[in-house]
Amino acid sequence: MSDFYVYTDIDAGKSAEGAKADKCQSMTVLNRQLNENPGLENRMFAIEKHTRTFIAGKKPAGTPGGGPGSGGGEDPTPTPYTSTVTIPVVVNVLEDAAHPVTQVHINSQIDILNADFNNNNPATSGVPSEFSSLVANADITFTLAAINRKSSSKTSWGTNDAMKLASQGGIDATDPANFLNIWVCEIGGGILGYAQFPGGSLDTDGVVIGSDFLGENTAGGVYGHGRTATHEVGHWLNLRHIWGDGRCRQDDFVADTPSSDAPNYGCPSYPTVNCKSNDMTMNYMDYVYDDCMYMFSNGQNDRMRAIFASGGSRESFVTP
Repeated sequence: MSDFYVYTDIDAGKSAEGAKADKCQSMTVLNRQLNENPGLENRMFAIEKHTRTFIAGKKPAGTPGGGPGSGGGEDPTPTPYTSTVTIPVVVNVLEDAAHPVTQVHINSQIDILNADFNNNNPATSGVPSEFSSLVANADITFTLAAINRKSSSKTSWGTNDAMKLASQGGIDATDPANFLNIWVCEIGGGILGYAQFPGGSLDTDGVVIGSDFLGENTAGGVYGHGRTATHEVGHWLNLRHIWGDGRCRQDDFVADTPSSDAPNYGCPSYPTVNCKSNDMTMNYMDYVYDDCMYMFSNGQNDRMRAIFASGGSRESFVTP
């Protein structure tokens, strides 16, 4: 695990794209949480070890790093969860009259998450042949469990998790071991959203989405088609950015996603070449426009599935 990192040393998102570079603040928030919580790095290291043990166990027995009984004294392979994963969602809205969040926005967001995590995004038919065999069906279903609304005069919440705490004017998380909490508010600074990776404090576990970017929302413009939530839920399910938040040698820990050295923006043409390979620009974990992202890879699916396996960091979602 010498390649594993938690802190982001290089902010590859800082570029001439300006405010577009702030599409997602998950890694910046992770750096802050690591500084505030000395035990978080060890917890994330343990989650990564569990994930890699799970993925290695999917290889045929007898191959290097593969299958039970493959030798090396490794921990037993975690038992996978192979059925549909059903995730109940609690939407916590900090209401701002200038940026309304309607029932239609919320319902459309649940529909979009279900399409994207079940390979039903119609745009996926446009995946280049190079990547067509890698498109994954994560078999994850999202259901709307509750909506909590709270009026607030605060117009910029930032990324310090205040929106997640009633003591700071926000809304406390609902049973985060068993519900995905999504907070919707004005984040400020041109930020579309951020998520907390597995391993963090339960009190702040979940995803934050800017009010204009939840579901199908004309106010969100090119980012108004619900894919900010897909991207951020990907982080919540232990996916890194497709470019690994570094240069060519810094990885996203997924074998079937090409190396890249920075995010892509807009609607890139194919092929877009970085690090001597074609970028998977249409991946949900890049920074392209909502209509131009439409796939997770099989390797990303393995990482997501690992956290629901026995001993996984989100196993509570699939156990009675």
